[in-house]
Amino acid sequence: MINFATLLTQPQVERTHAASLEILENVGFLVRNEKARAIFKQHGCQVEPESQLVKFPPAVVEKYRAMLPPTFTFHGRDPRYDRTIPQDGPVIVTGSSAPDVIDLVTGRQRRAQSDDIARIATLIQELPAYDVFSISTLAEDAPQGHFTLARLYPSLKHCLKPIRSTTKDMGDTATVMQLLYALAGSEEAYRQRPFVTHHYCPVVSPLTMDQLSTEAVIFFCEAGLPVYPSIVPNAGLTSPMSMAGTLVQGNAEFLAISVLMQMVREGTPTIYATLPTVADMRTGAYASGGIECGMLHMAFAQMARFYNVPCGGYIGLSNSKLNDAQSGFETAMSTAAGVLAGADMLNMGGLLDALKVFDYAKAVIDDEIAQMLKRLKRGITFNEDELALAVIAQIKPGGSFMMSPHTAKRMKSEALLPRLADREAREIWEKKGALDTHARATLRVNEILAHAGPDMIPVELDLQLHEQFKNLVSGRLVK
Repeated sequence: MINFATLLTQPQVERTHAASLEILENVGFLVRNEKARAIFKQHGCQVEPESQLVKFPPAVVEKYRAMLPPTFTFHGRDPRYDRTIPQDGPVIVTGSSAPDVIDLVTGRQRRAQSDDIARIATLIQELPAYDVFSISTLAEDAPQGHFTLARLYPSLKHCLKPIRSTTKDMGDTATVMQLLYALAGSEEAYRQRPFVTHHYCPVVSPLTMDQLSTEAVIFFCEAGLPVYPSIVPNAGLTSPMSMAGTLVQGNAEFLAISVLMQMVREGTPTIYATLPTVADMRTGAYASGGIECGMLHMAFAQMARFYNVPCGGYIGLSNSKLNDAQSGFETAMSTAAGVLAGADMLNMGGLLDALKVFDYAKAVIDDEIAQMLKRLKRGITFNEDELALAVIAQIKPGGSFMMSPHTAKRMKSEALLPRLADREAREIWEKKGALDTHARATLRVNEILAHAGPDMIPVELDLQLHEQFKNLVSGRLVK
């Protein structure tokens, strides 16, 4: 276990909390959802019906934020894949909802299809560092009325790990829940193991709650099913052009939606999830690959520990258009900062061009980065046996530890043994084709897809689901 790095002093953490309470009490929130306004009013907030503005007395915020549970569990269809944070952190989650994909055959960018999702789900199921599959792309071929089903069904057909998904509106939500109940065998069975976690961005910075996503969060809280929101301030555009100002606004936004969730159902688990960025003010570009994103995650992680709630979010993203050096260093630097600061969940896998494009090879590279991050979180085991004083004395000056039993016992566990990174002599690397990291990662993708096992939805159930949901995409893996 590592000691967490900090950017803020304890007085700065406490001032951030106090400043957030000032914002909520004096500035308030524009709450567009009528049901949410009614819930806030019922529980002691001041609601102005005409302006739709809600103001939060500090005592109300303190009452309900104290109810936040200290853990959050992602359930898989197979219990082996259940992950609870913070203890199982860092939990690695793919980036999600990119409209485009880099084609495996042509190497060109194109619109993503439902069969891409089948391939990606197969890949994520196999890659060891990924814990949760947040559906990586949209599906251009989705039949009318099947926007979410066309993404969710291929995911469930090829991945037993926990799935993270979203929905468009309450009609879409109702259809999705019918699919999940049918796949589980019944509504009761699904409630016992809810293997899809729903995720929304109900807060639109600055300080606004939208209509549809807020309604969905309320619905899942009422149902007692897993859901959590993300806070997405963008310094210079939707939050102040200072990291301190963005931190305090984002923290106020987290408190507001978290308080709503507790008002709906006390003890509802959630995650302090963020995607904070600082805009590149030369062009207004969305700089998701900036180191400031990692720094803000560090600060938000400190606030999460102050509230004793799990944290994380979109981090390690890249503005690069290619799976290149920029992609690598932007992903690695921010995620390392986040893990050192105690982020429990990292949405980091496979996306390029500020979340707009999924690249198969990058997902494999990110898996190896994630393995390194998990090794970092594990830290250095420190006890008398690990200090190895007796071993050092036995080997003596000038000796070798190569054949020591102490070495043999630890050779597969002490150091990460990467599969993708090249450590061989140049001559051996050249004989093997002198491939760069992207090429090796692409070979790994094709290897996984070529040896994919059977579908994870039985044939009879698959037929029943297609009978129940007309025009449902096949979800078939096209290798």
